[in-house]
Amino acid sequence: MVMLKWKPVFSVGDPAVDYEHRQLLELVNKAAQAILENKSEEVIDQLFGDLLHGISVHFAHEERLMRTSGYDQLDTHKKDHERLLDVLRDIMDCQRHAPQKSSKDLAKLLSDWFIGHFSTHDTRLHNKLGPHYQTNMKPS
Repeated sequence: MVMLKWKPVFSVGDPAVDYEHRQLLELVNKAAQAILENKSEEVIDQLFGDLLHGISVHFAHEERLMRTSGYDQLDTHKKDHERLLDVLRDIMDCQRHAPQKSSKDLAKLLSDWFIGHFSTHDTRLHNKLGPHYQTNMKPS
């Protein structure tokens, strides 16, 4: 599996959000690597739990920003968040039965999602919010 790497195209122009996105990439890579290395079920479950938690916290930050700013694309953006969480939970359930497939699925899912979501939905959100909001979302 090729590890996912941060690329400048993923940047949304907000250093704090970009930091969170980088952290999420690291969590994805750790989980996928643990699967490939046949780590124990406990280790893999912990890493998936960390990933799910990290993504959930990040989404909560973004959704709070969208609500407080009256962002007009909140529903669409939130639905995309929910879709990713559903797919991630499905991968977590599947990984016990077909770990190699889970690793590939996880990498493809997150790679596609980064390109599709972070470079469109998140960039649009942070461009609309402008620099005023950039200091309000601190790195975790």
